[in-house]
Amino acid sequence: MFRSDVTAKYFDGQSARVHMVAVTVCDHLGAPALEIVQPDKPPLYWPTLALRELTDQARDEGIVLQLDGEGEARLIIPHGHAEDVIRQISPNLRKRPVKKTMLRKLMFWGGGAAASVALILLVILPAMSDQLATMIPPQREAALGRTALKQIERFMLGSQKSLTCTDKAGVKALDKMIARLTEGADIPYDLNVQVFDHKMVNAFAVPGGNVVIFDGLIKASDTPEEVAGVLAHEIGHVFHRDPTRLTLRSAGSAGILGMVFGDFAGGFATLVVTERLINASYAQAAETGADVYAHGVLRKTGLPSAPMGDFFDKLKKKNGDDKGLMSHLASHPNLAGRAKAARDASAVSVDDFEAILTKAEWQDLRGICG
Repeated sequence: MFRSDVTAKYFDGQSARVHMVAVTVCDHLGAPALEIVQPDKPPLYWPTLALRELTDQARDEGIVLQLDGEGEARLIIPHGHAEDVIRQISPNLRKRPVKKTMLRKLMFWGGGAAASVALILLVILPAMSDQLATMIPPQREAALGRTALKQIERFMLGSQKSLTCTDKAGVKALDKMIARLTEGADIPYDLNVQVFDHKMVNAFAVPGGNVVIFDGLIKASDTPEEVAGVLAHEIGHVFHRDPTRLTLRSAGSAGILGMVFGDFAGGFATLVVTERLINASYAQAAETGADVYAHGVLRKTGLPSAPMGDFFDKLKKKNGDDKGLMSHLASHPNLAGRAKAARDASAVSVDDFEAILTKAEWQDLRGICG
């Protein structure tokens, strides 16, 4: 420490007047500080952690100090032992002083930047995604869908194996269900429905007309009409191109560029598309639109939509109204309301309709994964 007080020059930042002061190192509030004593004034205390050195001064009279964030006051300590001590006990001398006015500017511009990012993510990108989803050629969507399906299988298995169930009788029963649900439908691409060998109670749509149903959903259903209602819902997402919108929004600018220019091999498809499509979370309007589409399809094909409501009730009873086993069917809120809407939309009695599958075909579908 200083052997005695050191005489230094002090500028208070309010005037150009030089104040000759005595400076020594002391302990202030449990931390080392410089005590600055002026005649007839209370002492000032500058914590050594807050000391900053001002360089490139016109006159080299000594070390020029400033207290970080405390205006324009300056302290000039002559070169010598006092300067050496100050350099030893002041670890932040070389840090750039941050003025309060500068801090306010940084906060202002930082807030502006955050608001801009939020505007891009929450307003501009969704609007661009919705518009681009209607402009992307179906063949490019199909290419993205094929890539996404491969990545989903890899994501779930951790290998190159396939999850797709291929029992011939089960596939034949599934094809019969699809044919009835899509008869006369104006879907922009060929529909490709697969059953994955997994106990997850789930189904989701992938860009390009691809729909995946998990064997766990089939096993959890009591009738083929319950499966048909879920499948019709996913076909509604396909018809409205919701998976493409979701992919574009999730992947952001990388996804938009990839979709526009046909680059489907990038990392965005591996992680973003895989996770978001399996655990899809569409806007409420998209969910309502897919439900309404399903109600219309079931009505047109002479099937009741009440079993679709029964299935929603099962999910609600098992998982609650707002979460499920990675199932986006169960993760959407208001399952009770959707179940009621399905029953209200039913134009066919549950006791008088042509079953979508025979009892034997239903058993074949339930055994599609062996």
